[in-house]
Amino acid sequence: KSSELNFGPQSPIRLPQLVRPATLPGFKGEDLVSCLYYLRESYPDQFEIIEDTLFAAFPDFEKLSFPPAGEGTLAMTWKDKNFSKPSYMHQLSEGTLRFLWLISFLLSPDLPAVTLIDEPEVSLHPELLQLLVDLMREASERSQLIVTTHSDRLIRFLEPKEVVVCDMEDGVTTMKWGDSIKLDHWLKDYSLDQLWAMNIIGGRP
Repeated sequence: KSSELNFGPQSPIRLPQLVRPATLPGFKGEDLVSCLYYLRESYPDQFEIIEDTLFAAFPDFEKLSFPPAGEGTLAMTWKDKNFSKPSYMHQLSEGTLRFLWLISFLLSPDLPAVTLIDEPEVSLHPELLQLLVDLMREASERSQLIVTTHSDRLIRFLEPKEVVVCDMEDGVTTMKWGDSIKLDHWLKDYSLDQLWAMNIIGGRP
């Protein structure tokens, strides 16, 4: 679950990692470095898409590098054109690391048949969410992708047919697809997140 990733100073995602073949970044980010290094070496086209996504998300991003950190381990650095020296994982913000984990996961050549992501928007800058939605759409062609969110910021970039609205009343949960609700006349004047905030589509606490 992306909302449960640990980004503390000693968390696996911030530390050097063992080198091993990995096409997924690990549920705790424990294979993020190995995953990205392995994709660069074995799936260069996929790694190029990851770097292109980082260029789009962070205009000052230059490249990822993988310096050795000890016997059998690699670190990862992030080069920003505004700084002469690269930043190591422990120096990156939580939002940057979370986005890096998410795109590594969504662009993996070995996505599981069913993929569940909980609250991917946590700690992300709103401008990154449209990029994230585009990646989720692409991933949904290779995996049954189920994403839970309470974020109107994320909903803004979705289409009604992509949204299942959940409501609970008297202990009973009901679910309905967004395109089963008559929204066409509303969407002429409002975005989907505004309709959610107005409680037109339900799903409000």
